[in-house]
Amino acid sequence: MFRDRADAARQLAAKLKRRKLTNPLVLAIPRGGVVTGAVLARELSADLDIVLSRKLRAPGQPELAVGAVSETGEIYLNPGVLGQVASEEYLADERRHQMQVIARRKELFRKARPAAPIAGRTVIVTDDGIATGATMIAALQTVKPQGARELIVAVPVASPDRLASVKRWCDETVCLLTPRDFWAIGQFYEDFREVTDDEAVDLLRQFAPQHATAT
Repeated sequence: MFRDRADAARQLAAKLKRRKLTNPLVLAIPRGGVVTGAVLARELSADLDIVLSRKLRAPGQPELAVGAVSETGEIYLNPGVLGQVASEEYLADERRHQMQVIARRKELFRKARPAAPIAGRTVIVTDDGIATGATMIAALQTVKPQGARELIVAVPVASPDRLASVKRWCDETVCLLTPRDFWAIGQFYEDFREVTDDEAVDLLRQFAPQHATAT
């Protein structure tokens, strides 16, 4: 069990400190991941930015992810979804809805922190955990083409089989817990309260370049 996201991130940072990082950049998936990312960035003397992706909700089961969409509009679907859990028409409608949410969040977060350059850097993509892996893979679809020197996924806890799927999209994964008895990320945190947009924006502002103007 972790006390909270900050506690988990400090333990995660201890593992990452053992390796050489080139001009490191931490990319966090909002909103909970921004708390994890901010601690990692401080501990590793790295920059902090966000990468946006949104889960695609199962029909009639909004908490269940059938996949995810990246901020560039690419879709990743969990295996066996199409035709069994959701139709192409449903997924197209859900994608449109989640892209609208991404656009609103992008506008909000970019007021606090302009996009950081990625090429040639050690890029660490993080969240507070990996359940289905869909939002992480969708985020990696955005980051991977941008020329990072190395692409690392670092999370406190992950479903072991889904972490194996994520490994195909990055150079390395760093994870503290991969329990077999996994049903939700929150089961491994004593405090897993929801992170608000305001909290995430405030953390991003703390890492914004000095010349950037936040509103």
